Amino acid sequence: MRTFGHNTIDAVPNIDFYRQTAAPFGEKLSRPSLSELHDELDKEPFEDGLANGDEPSAAEEAAALAAKEGKGGTVKFGWVKGVLVRCMLNIWGVMLFIRMSWIVGQAGIGLTIAIILMASVVTTITGLSTSAIATNGFVRGGGAYYLISRSLGPEFGGSIGLIFAFANAVAVAMYVVGFAETVVEMLNDVDALMTDELNDIRIVGTLTIILLLGISVAGMEWEAKIVLLVILLAAIVNYFIGSFMSTESKEPKGFFGYNTAIFIENLGPDFRDDETFFSVFAIFFPAATGILAGANISGDLTDPQSAIPKGTLLAILITGITYCLCCFSPPAGSCVVRDATGDHNDTVSDTVNCTDAACTLGYDFSICKEGGCQFGLMNDFQVMSLVSGFGPLISAGIFSATLSSALASLVSAPKVFQALCKDNIYPGLGVFAKGYGKNNEPLRGYVLTFCIGLAFILIAELNIIAPIISNFFLASYALINFSVFHASLANSPGWRPSFKYYNMWVSLAGAILCCVVMFVINWWAALVTLLIVLALYIYVSYKKPDVNWGSSTQALIYNQALTHCLNLTGVEDHVKNFRPQCLVLTGYPSSRPALLQLVHSFTKNVGLMIVLCLSSVQVTRRPNFKELSQDHARCQRWLNKKRIKAFYTTVFSDNLRHGTQFLLQAVGLGRLKPNTLVMGFKNNWSDGDMRDVEIYINTIHDAFDLQFGVVILRLQDALDVSHIQGQGNPVFFCLSAFYPSAPVCGQQATPTKTEEGFKPSKPSIPSVKCVFVSAGLTLLIPFLLTNRSKWGDCRIRVFIGGKINRIDHDRRAMAMLLSRFRIDFSDIHVLGDINTKPKKHNKLTFKELIEPYRLKEDDMEQEAAERLKAQEPWRITDNELELYKAKTNRQIRLNELLKEHSNAAKLIVMSMPLARKGTVSSALYMCWLETLTKDVPPLLLVRGNHQSVLTFYS
Repeated sequence: MRTFGHNTIDAVPNIDFYRQTAAPFGEKLSRPSLSELHDELDKEPFEDGLANGDEPSAAEEAAALAAKEGKGGTVKFGWVKGVLVRCMLNIWGVMLFIRMSWIVGQAGIGLTIAIILMASVVTTITGLSTSAIATNGFVRGGGAYYLISRSLGPEFGGSIGLIFAFANAVAVAMYVVGFAETVVEMLNDVDALMTDELNDIRIVGTLTIILLLGISVAGMEWEAKIVLLVILLAAIVNYFIGSFMSTESKEPKGFFGYNTAIFIENLGPDFRDDETFFSVFAIFFPAATGILAGANISGDLTDPQSAIPKGTLLAILITGITYCLCCFSPPAGSCVVRDATGDHNDTVSDTVNCTDAACTLGYDFSICKEGGCQFGLMNDFQVMSLVSGFGPLISAGIFSATLSSALASLVSAPKVFQALCKDNIYPGLGVFAKGYGKNNEPLRGYVLTFCIGLAFILIAELNIIAPIISNFFLASYALINFSVFHASLANSPGWRPSFKYYNMWVSLAGAILCCVVMFVINWWAALVTLLIVLALYIYVSYKKPDVNWGSSTQALIYNQALTHCLNLTGVEDHVKNFRPQCLVLTGYPSSRPALLQLVHSFTKNVGLMIVLCLSSVQVTRRPNFKELSQDHARCQRWLNKKRIKAFYTTVFSDNLRHGTQFLLQAVGLGRLKPNTLVMGFKNNWSDGDMRDVEIYINTIHDAFDLQFGVVILRLQDALDVSHIQGQGNPVFFCLSAFYPSAPVCGQQATPTKTEEGFKPSKPSIPSVKCVFVSAGLTLLIPFLLTNRSKWGDCRIRVFIGGKINRIDHDRRAMAMLLSRFRIDFSDIHVLGDINTKPKKHNKLTFKELIEPYRLKEDDMEQEAAERLKAQEPWRITDNELELYKAKTNRQIRLNELLKEHSNAAKLIVMSMPLARKGTVSSALYMCWLETLTKDVPPLLLVRGNHQSVLTFYS
């Protein structure tokens, strides 16, 4: 089988190539890999399943879905039943039936409209943002948690997901307690209380939540919701009809039917009992917390991308219009006065002088100004029952509103919590991720939600739990709006929602408005909510869960990094902004962790660090770039795991020099480019091929030619620990060779190597020594090291060369320079005997060292000598030895001084000797370095590019 029926395996776009393993139907296929097309043309890339490029038809996909459902697959719902109905049931809550009249009485018709519009603005903006996120890709189960986590990342998603699930669980208790209060009030009216009001609320609430749990677990939730919606709609229609059925028996209780005088009187506010506009708004706003009821079950929707926008926005529109109509009609505004006595005898007489609306209608309710009245908008929470055509139907509507909201929250909380647990963001919660049955129902989550809800039902105080719940919902709304703004600001190509009716700045305004409303409703509850979100955010950020959802946070970080890098290119370098940016030659990072840890100590949060691995390849053999890519990912993960802030890069090359040349020229981005090459000392140079030494030394020369500084670290036990078997943590063992442990550097011992690894020996003096300073980098690196906590107890001792007759002068001059550089030091030593001739036995040792590498041209003909020199350019000539005799003696003498003065140091930082390229052979230069660094504590040879890296000017 071939694509298009032709002899090719190249594939056309196919939806199955982009499926994830948990796709609802269809199989995940793999397109032909690049290697199959590029390298292995004779290999068939497919053996079973559909041929690459052959896409199943729509009929085939529908048949596959039907077959899956016929075998007990998941049951999905459309936008009406799954989103619209759920949202309307949640929004048409107890506020509509038992609080709307009181709100109009307090705030008046005008401000009540403002309250409704203000809440509608919040919900509409959030609905638009939810629609944008929901149409930016396939939405799985988890609702608000899924939307936020996949947009802003696990930090925000994990924090808001946990409190959102908890808020839904507590909301069950709030709605059930509201239902129980209504039932207990009815029982009290007929004198049928079981014990007392508080305990009766607990009893009724407990029985109710047990019933709701049975409905949810049995899978009858959807059927129950349809019945509840019918009752709720009938109750709403009932009280609209009742507003036109005014009777004389209802007039003493304040209901007169539609009347212009009542409308005018109720148009303005009349706040009582210390109520304000914002306190009344706080009481109304919980009615607007149901707009995510459909999104919360996104995993149970047939097409979430289409269902969530249509159902949510239409529910907001319908319920918003309903609340506005209620503001003008029966339980508010135009039909009922604010205060009424309920007494038929309180009619207007000739001696009464009153001007309110009730007076114009023949009743005198002026006695209500003294308090004690039980009827009217301000006093009776059952005004809706009063004006309705059939009062019991209103009670049924109240039951429907409370039970439907409780049922929605009881289903939403476990599903959100299940999605959170599946992502394994919080360890230990995975037990709640398991689902059961054809719909993958979170039965364990139901039990947990039941327990939380029951615990709050036993409190039986709505005023305690309502503010926190409202703030949790508002925090979710704020983050949804911020997600859209953040994703739009990041301008990632992956952000392309099919819903276009959103605006990033409107979403930002919505996020700010949600935060403002949180503090308006209850400032301390808002503060508690934000602190909880912040604590969970910090925890998830610290734990760094192993997830990658392509969040807008990643996209924005990339944008900012790119912008700043481009901005840096337009700024000239300045000495005050110099920082060591190191290219570290390590091979595999785990092989030389000591070198990495030391460089990381003075580059962390200060400069750039790039770890370089050179993979050798013969010129005649094609490099395995696939293996190179795998190594790159593995080594970068190793660096991240060890918390080493560095970039890893690798390159194929036939030798060290060529690979380093490539990277010295090409690595980096703008100003983020290395300026210092860091290498390990080649300890085994005398045992190997001298051509490798030639390459090693020429690599140093190349770095200087390209204006790089060079740093070489030598440990007497070598840097490479990859050959040590059984090391549980090689970083620790190798690092101990030179890295002082916190908190007291003076207690650290210099370790020695054994078959078991490294073990401490005698303690040494805590110091970092700068020897023979010739450039600023030699001072800057020790200063950066001692600023780290693990080096903080060490002190800098400075050694410089000088003349015996001006030691005090040189010491004062160096002290003044260091003080102007603001570099703390413990002591300055001027070595007046630096020019003393080295000891004879040390000179003999050096002579023995170079003997195998001498050309010995006096013992052969000139032509043969020239031919041998051409073939082996590293050989040392007699003329070269004579020419650089003084410099050779200097290296021998320096080693003697190091042993004399610095044998107990933790680390020696010393200026590296230079050799003229082309005149000093590689073998002689290597012998200088070997002689200088032999048998001394860990030593760092430093040579900058002789451009200033320190300044004492501000």
